[in-house]
Amino acid sequence: MNLAEAPLNTTWRVLRVNPSEASPERANHLEEIGFLPGELVSVLAHGFPGQDPLVVRVGLSTFALRKDEALSVLLETKDADA
Repeated sequence: MNLAEAPLNTTWRVLRVNPSEASPERANHLEEIGFLPGELVSVLAHGFPGQDPLVVRVGLSTFALRKDEALSVLLETKDADA
């Protein structure tokens, strides 16, 4: 599952960030702001209309991410071995 598909107010663990062909630097940017493997993450809210942007908490920080950015963040259950 990716971050754009995550249900609201559920906690997940970042598995990895996949670079996209259209914007390969995006993975580095997301990792620089805290989307690192093993970090806990949750979606707190969606924008209206179209559910874009997403309000996301990673670690102790809260960010607004565009949906296409959130698609790059792959998740696993928070109980998975980090």
